[in-house]
Amino acid sequence: MSLLAQLTRLSALANIELTDQQKQQLVGYIELLAKWNKAYNLTSVRDPQQMLIRHIMDSIVVNGQLKGTSFIDVGTGPGLPGVPLAIVRPDSHFVLLDSLGKRIRFLKQVQHELGLNNIEPIQSRVEEYQPEAGFDGVISRAFASLSDMLSWCHHLPNASGKFYALKGAVREEELTDLPDNFSIDTIVELKVPELDEQRHLVILSLK
Repeated sequence: MSLLAQLTRLSALANIELTDQQKQQLVGYIELLAKWNKAYNLTSVRDPQQMLIRHIMDSIVVNGQLKGTSFIDVGTGPGLPGVPLAIVRPDSHFVLLDSLGKRIRFLKQVQHELGLNNIEPIQSRVEEYQPEAGFDGVISRAFASLSDMLSWCHHLPNASGKFYALKGAVREEELTDLPDNFSIDTIVELKVPELDEQRHLVILSLK
């Protein structure tokens, strides 16, 4: 089955509506990722069909939970979940932050080839990055623990901004170990078609 047909099938299973252009861009991103991965080792997932499930669907299932139009994806790696989310949210702006130059070079190529005007790849360590304005949402699936994410990223949201942590399983000790000035808004169990693993989105706020 072609990547386009597979994406159409998976998005239907997840009740996610995509335009033809969005499908083409998402498939184009997978093709670029598979091509660059041979030389740059950007992801441990090698099979493009698996990338559709583990990278594209795993990213865009959180879209309905996001509020606002300005986001930062911290520790974005090869652009996950930021690039797929930027494709399905064309009216939102995404800063893609990573400290590794090869990842930022790849993301600039993605930006150029797919015509994504709403992503901004930036090479920086998160603690050194000082945005001109805070973000509506701080998104990451790179951090081992919620407390790590909050301590590194506390300066990034605006006054009403949220933290969105993409997790597999959520451990109880992680939730009780949060810094005092943060609170959990909600924990959403996510369903990714054809992925037989736990996925959760933890949404947090500054008190």
